[in-house]
Amino acid sequence: MHSTPPHTTPAPPPMPAPDTPSYHYHVIRRAIALIDAAPGPLALAELAAQMGMSAAHFQRIFSQWVGVSPKRYQQYLAMSHARTLLAQRHSLLQVAGDIGLSGSGRLHDLFLTWEAMTPGDYAQGGAGLDIAYGWFSGPFGETLAMGTARGLCGLALADEMGREIAFDDLCRRWPKARFRQDRDALAPWVQAAFAAKGQAPLHLIGAPFQIKVWEALLRVPTGHVTTYGDIAQAIGNPRAVRAVGTAVGRNPISLLIPCHRALRKSGALGGYHWGLPVKRAILAWESALTGA
Repeated sequence: MHSTPPHTTPAPPPMPAPDTPSYHYHVIRRAIALIDAAPGPLALAELAAQMGMSAAHFQRIFSQWVGVSPKRYQQYLAMSHARTLLAQRHSLLQVAGDIGLSGSGRLHDLFLTWEAMTPGDYAQGGAGLDIAYGWFSGPFGETLAMGTARGLCGLALADEMGREIAFDDLCRRWPKARFRQDRDALAPWVQAAFAAKGQAPLHLIGAPFQIKVWEALLRVPTGHVTTYGDIAQAIGNPRAVRAVGTAVGRNPISLLIPCHRALRKSGALGGYHWGLPVKRAILAWESALTGA
């Protein structure tokens, strides 16, 4: 018998421990809010003072998380940076041949393999699937991971929406699946994904059109961006720009299927299921990693 998703409210998240990825992101997230509210760029000393930290301590945490100076990161966070990326680091997703519904790709040193659920199986709402879940401290705050025996099927970034909404959001996608809490079963894949080193298999569970869009996203390199129109062209349906945007927003595997790299043709960020502040932070972080 299939079980419905558990309806118990997840326990409140503990405060991230110092020198963990989530702790660093929470510090940066507070800094982003201050940067956004300021009439102009904030100097290191001023920003640190508003954070209630010494300049040296803030600089150390900042550098550990992103690897560039606060001044440089503010440039990456600027709303105009997305347009710069689109002009200079635009991926057209022009590839030879059809990769079909399986393949491989690279994210830094992380080796990704993926396979997709068949349309018939997807139509059954996840019936027969056994999905493990667990909570992890990630580079962009607390992260809910879900996975089957084949690989990760969900990574939800919970900082903006909260634990309960993130949990229900993923469970509702596969209403007839069995869900069980098993953090240890997922830990090796999640740790590989966060460290961008090792192997992380993905199990894409979605409608056929969604899977085509997600596979196109997997071809966008780190530090690059693309547009909804380019994705529509890449999947052979150039008129389906709006439907592509919807499929991008329904991507359940944040970070690894990089829906954050999809922009509007104008260079505007567009939407982001896990929160626009997170999207800006991820794009800025990847720009810092690649020097974009």
